[in-house]
Amino acid sequence: MRVSTSSITINAPRESVWTVLTLPAYVRQWQYNSDLTTDWNVGAPIRFSSEWQGRVFEQWGTVLEFDIPARLRYSLFAPRPGLDDVPENYFTMTYDLSEVAGGTKVTFIHEDPRELDLIENNTDEDDPVLTALRDVAEALANE
Repeated sequence: MRVSTSSITINAPRESVWTVLTLPAYVRQWQYNSDLTTDWNVGAPIRFSSEWQGRVFEQWGTVLEFDIPARLRYSLFAPRPGLDDVPENYFTMTYDLSEVAGGTKVTFIHEDPRELDLIENNTDEDDPVLTALRDVAEALANE
């Protein structure tokens, strides 16, 4: 299983970061213009849908954990040719939020069972998704 861990510190309260992680209007701003559909109940479906160059791309899965404002976890399937929609082809996304001096540390964990025995740990302030998340959360906190 491939496990990739990244983190970023955001100069915003945990509640603001949580809002940006979970409300569709904000998710769209940092998740590649994706539309998020879910009610965030554990066991409920979750779907991300976006359009790029006239094509619609979708990912879907299940909400696994929703602990306000500390932890968010869900499974996702990203379809591609030759990849069956079966549990072993779903990956898991986890967002852990912890309070730190001056803001919130977000630790992002991506677990992908389709790869073997590769573990990465990064503190990557240049990750484009985490950077966009930070920018949106800090803008919200400064409103």
